[in-house]
Amino acid sequence: MTNPPADRAPELPARRNFLIQAVTFVLSSLLALAPLVAGLAFFADPLLRRRSTMRGATADGYLPVAKVGDLPDDGTPVRFSLQADKVDAWNLFRSQTVGTVYLRKIAGQVLAFNDVCPHLGCKIDYKPAEGAFFCPCHASRFNLDGERQNDIPPRDMDRLEWREEDGVVWVKYVNYQRGKAEKVPV
Repeated sequence: MTNPPADRAPELPARRNFLIQAVTFVLSSLLALAPLVAGLAFFADPLLRRRSTMRGATADGYLPVAKVGDLPDDGTPVRFSLQADKVDAWNLFRSQTVGTVYLRKIAGQVLAFNDVCPHLGCKIDYKPAEGAFFCPCHASRFNLDGERQNDIPPRDMDRLEWREEDGVVWVKYVNYQRGKAEKVPV
């Protein structure tokens, strides 16, 4: 006697079915995640890179300010704007003002001051008639060496590191916290 022909193939046991479905799901998920991860990496790349926020500065943060010959020999302070290319996560902004400084030349030596008042952060002016620096916000006064002349500001004007290379004054521009007696870089 012969068996009648089967209408369909015998079904696989349930656990084999489960195993095939699980492997299919895992492989499909990996294939779907690959382009998603690649896309996220492309868009997040600028955020993950560690780069300087100022182009035009040296590796140790010095920016060119002026030629030594541009400074008067009598010690009169001169205000200069510092220009650099600023970079955020995706954009480059060319020749942006990153700050301003006062430079004085006395007997061949240069003094560099941040022109921001250590009291509340207002811009300090130089008054040639008085031969002193003056902050218009709260009448803070500083002599030509940047030393405070009254008790309003918590410290002297912030001196900045500088160096001379090939007749050019380079300044390491740093902002400090306002209202504190000690200099804390921001």
